[in-house]
Amino acid sequence: METEGKVIKCKAAVAWEPGKALSIEEVEVAPPKAHEVRIKIAASGVCHSDWAYLYDVAKMKPRPFPLILGHEGAGTVESVGPGVTKVSKGDKVIPLFLPQCGQCERCLSPKTNLCTKNWEKTQQCVLADGTSRITCKNQQVHQFIGISTFSEYTVVPEDNVTKIHPDAPLDRVCLLGCGVSTGYGAAVNTGNVDSGSTCAVFGLGAVGLAAVMGCKAAGATRIIAVDINPDKFEIAKTFGATEFVNPKDHNKAIQEVLRELTNGGVDFALECVGNVGVMRAAVEACSPAGGVCVIVGWVEVEELSLAPLDILLGRTLKGTYFGGWKSVEAVPRLVQDYMSGKLLLDEFVTHRLTLDQVNQAFDLMITGKSIRTVIEM
Repeated sequence: METEGKVIKCKAAVAWEPGKALSIEEVEVAPPKAHEVRIKIAASGVCHSDWAYLYDVAKMKPRPFPLILGHEGAGTVESVGPGVTKVSKGDKVIPLFLPQCGQCERCLSPKTNLCTKNWEKTQQCVLADGTSRITCKNQQVHQFIGISTFSEYTVVPEDNVTKIHPDAPLDRVCLLGCGVSTGYGAAVNTGNVDSGSTCAVFGLGAVGLAAVMGCKAAGATRIIAVDINPDKFEIAKTFGATEFVNPKDHNKAIQEVLRELTNGGVDFALECVGNVGVMRAAVEACSPAGGVCVIVGWVEVEELSLAPLDILLGRTLKGTYFGGWKSVEAVPRLVQDYMSGKLLLDEFVTHRLTLDQVNQAFDLMITGKSIRTVIEM
């Protein structure tokens, strides 16, 4: 049935309030307005950030509810609004929580990827006009970071979508919408990991494993994987880890353990947990003589404290957002790298579930039983 210009009724996982499980509901998705794109979502990865904004609200700035989470998806353009020129009906696409308008001062700068287009609105979980395109039971449902991929259909701004290769498998390249791109880019872009260097990656979820993969791609000689779950080491080796350290196996701080292992500290440390205590440990694990620490894990309201000497002697502390990639132009290249065998994606996917099993996906992630669960629509 032709759906262009019409409201589409479909299923979505709705978060009605913080701390409560997602509820599968019938929602109504309005047609796209000017410079918007309506996408039929084929698959969505389940990211830790989705869980955190629902359950770990003490660490996050509050988002409005009801809310449809999900921001790591891929699908096909169902229709476009007036003025859209970058994608067309039928294109395979990845929606992006980080826009790239190509015109603002930041897009024109090589120093940052933080496009300002509609930034404040999407952080408020609405689109450019201050409203959502999704309703349920006669009330507006907010779109997480302007995206909402836990829905069979969604509408996103034109600058928050990128066209990808028509043969790309959507149930795998969806992971490039957040976690894999973020971790991989933290190493190869933000950290600028050197060939022959020694790296430590803290946290072996999907983001951390992608950071391990990035360190390997950059030519690091030693890649020390740090996690409290020993079951993660075998898969970490798949992505390039050469050593594994479990903080629970030692009676001293992990930064001390790493400094001893590396004769003074690692060249690069990548924190992929989102815990301020681990962030400080990552900084202190770096060599004071030029070590670089990249904060990748996402936390919004807690404070990180450091001693001045942690930095004064020569360490560098950096942060990364979406791995430093200019989103619209970079993600199609990452898709091509996957399709040519230069980038691993299949190995991240440990579980495949349906939309009505999304709460189970959260449980698998939090209990450490999954790396990435893909929700197939």
